[in-house]
Formats: sequence, structure tokens, C-alpha cells
Amino acid sequence: MEFKPSAAGPPLMSEDAAERVREMVDAIYRSESRRVLATLIRLLGDFDLAEDALHDAFRAALEQWPRHGVPANPRAWLVSAGRFKAIDSMRRRARFDSLVAELAERLDADTSDTVKWDDEGFKDDQLRLIFTCCHPALSPDARMALTLREVCGLTTEEIARAFLTAPSTMAQRIVRAKAKIRDARIPYQVPSQVDLPDRLGTVLHVIYLVFNEGYSASSGVSLTRPDLSGEAIRLGRLLIELLPEPEVAGLLALMLLHESRRPARTSTEGELVLLDDQDRTLWNRDQIAEGTALVERALSSRLARRGPYTLQAAIAAVHAEAPNAAATDWAQIVGLYDLLAQTEPSPVIELNRAAAVAMRDGPLAGLTRIDAILARGDLTDYHLAHSARADLCRRLGRKAEARASYERALSLTRLEPERRFLQRRLSELSS
Repeated sequence: MEFKPSAAGPPLMSEDAAERVREMVDAIYRSESRRVLATLIRLLGDFDLAEDALHDAFRAALEQWPRHGVPANPRAWLVSAGRFKAIDSMRRRARFDSLVAELAERLDADTSDTVKWDDEGFKDDQLRLIFTCCHPALSPDARMALTLREVCGLTTEEIARAFLTAPSTMAQRIVRAKAKIRDARIPYQVPSQVDLPDRLGTVLHVIYLVFNEGYSASSGVSLTRPDLSGEAIRLGRLLIELLPEPEVAGLLALMLLHESRRPARTSTEGELVLLDDQDRTLWNRDQIAEGTALVERALSSRLARRGPYTLQAAIAAVHAEAPNAAATDWAQIVGLYDLLAQTEPSPVIELNRAAAVAMRDGPLAGLTRIDAILARGDLTDYHLAHSARADLCRRLGRKAEARASYERALSLTRLEPERRFLQRRLSELSS
């Protein structure tokens, strides 16, 4: 599929035309490189070999396309070029290793069929890559790092910076994840229909963890990291295009509805603004409209039960529909939390339900439920549980208890805007 010049050679492009082609190569890299990589991983069976092949293919494009023109199907050309470069490199190394020679010949024979390089083939390869990077055999940290590196195309340095980790540590994590896939012979495939529900849950969990780290960072000086939440939403869009399951729609809806509030979550000085105090005119109405439509689509589907992401998205949609905090339908939100607690019971969901009960029935009703959660030993080290308790005690005029709970929350949080918010609350109690 590579271009071959005629004996006379192709006519040379003007410098302006060649520059436009180079700009086009850059644009194609941004839009297509992850798809090309996914197919090269399937063809070559190795992450590192495929990454080298990807970069070789784009180098070849930069050299050849300004002279020969952009091919009709750039994506397939790049796969073909990358495959050829990888096999050629292996054949050169074969002089020193007979096993490499055998592998090169086998790859050449097994990957010569270009029929699977159409749009459907590329979609299948992207799905395979996502499920491989999110395989349950990998640790949660490894799944997140590998997904951001291979599916999203973030550099190791970018991932390390996002998670406040040294680049060398993140690089080792990614190397170990690839070695685990290779050594454990984790199949590069989409799960069967029988295994899909469990495996899809792992994929959705990884995407949501990435989003959460971007939407409400676990530590650092900034409340949010838009690059990470943006990547998670991009992954959600990709996944719903490849696998239009109701719970995938629910997750994308949840992320969009939360993301719509980003402009209002901090003041111009970077201070935390709670949901009830946010300027709702700053909320992104396009994201709310898209998210709400996706919630309705997921809830109306008869293909599956209402999953946890869909129910959380429905709760976010109720908040989004209220023109102001006072107009929020707390009864509906409590009812949705009841369904969510049945679907996926957890202390955090119980805590969120208690906060909603406090808004519906008064702070004492919510405080009673939060105290019961903490008395069981659940969420003892979860700063938001103590912060929620402190707020209800403050509303009830129980200042000493409020102060103790705020101080406990302050000792547990690592995020600077949250620390400043809690310190302000303590100062208000003192004054």
C-alpha cells in the first residue's frame, strides 16, 4: 500500500504545498494515531513493537507524502507502513537471532490480509485495546496508566504530572503492566457476550476513576484537572460509539452533567464553591442537554437493568434541571439514591443519601444517618463524611461538634482548595 514513484520520479510539490501536507500529517496523527496503534498492536502482538512501528510509519509519511501526495486512505496506509517497517526491522535483527527471523516470517504471513483494515476492523481493534488495558489481572493503578498512555496517547510525563508521581515511577508502572499482559498471555480481544457485563464494568470503572481525578483531584493545589476529565469524556464518547450499551450512555451522561458545572465550582480566586452556592448561569447548557438526553436514552432502554452510572447520572440531571438550589427536587433525589443503594450498596452512597435526606427532612435526620455510618467504622478516614457531619452540626447550632468534625476533615484532605474551605468554616465558627 506504499506509494512507489515512477521511473521518472514524481513531480516535486511547491514548498507551500509540502507544508500543507506536513500540517495534514500532524492533524492525522492527532485524530488517527490511537486507531492505527490499536491495529498495529493486534497485527504485531506487542505494545512496544507497535509503538515503534507507529512512529516509523508517521516518519515515513512525513518523508513520502510531500513528494507523492496524501493517500486516499491515510489510516490504512499508515498501518501498512508500520507493519512493513516492523517486519523489516525484525528481519535485519534476524542475522543475530534465528527466533526473530521465524517470528518475522510468521508475522508477514499472518498479517498480510488488508481486508480487516476497514472502518469496522479499526473499531474492533480499539475495543480490543480498551479491554486489554483495563483487564482485571492488572492493578487499578496500572489500568489507569496504561489506558491513558495507549488509548488516549498521553505521554508518560503528562500522566505522571496528573497523578503527582515521578515520571520514572509511572514509566515503571506502564512497563510492568505491558509485561503482565505479555507474560500472563492476556488475550487481545473483546470479551464474549457471557463475560462482557463483568469486563465492561472494569472498563467503565477505569474511565470514571480518570474522570474523578480530573473533576475533583485527590491532592495538589488545584481543585480540578481539565485535561484528565476531558480525556475521560473522550474515552466515554469513543466507547459509546464502539459499544452502545445503556450503562455506557449512563457513564457518559454522568461525566457530562458533572463537567457542566466546572466553571462555577471555583471562584475567580480559585476557592471552592459548594453546589448550593454556585452561579448556575455559568453551567454549560450544551453539556447538560447532551447529558440529559443520554440519561433518558439509558433509562428507556430495555436491554439492561438500570446500572449505577445511569442512576447517578439521573441524580445529576435532577440537580441540572433545578433553576436554583431551593427548587431542587430532593424527594426525587432520595428516591434515586434508594434505587442506587439497592443496585450498588456502599457507605459512600449511603453518605450521599444521608445528605439528600438532610435537605428533604432537615439536618437532624441527615446527621442521625451519618453518625450511624461512622459508628459502624465505615468512612472513618473519609474527609467528606466528617465535612458533611460538620456542616449539619453547624446548621443545628452544635458548634463544638461542628468544630471537631471540621478539624477531623481538615486533617484528612490533601487538596489545597478544600483545606482553605474547611479553614474558613472553622474561622466562621470561632467568630
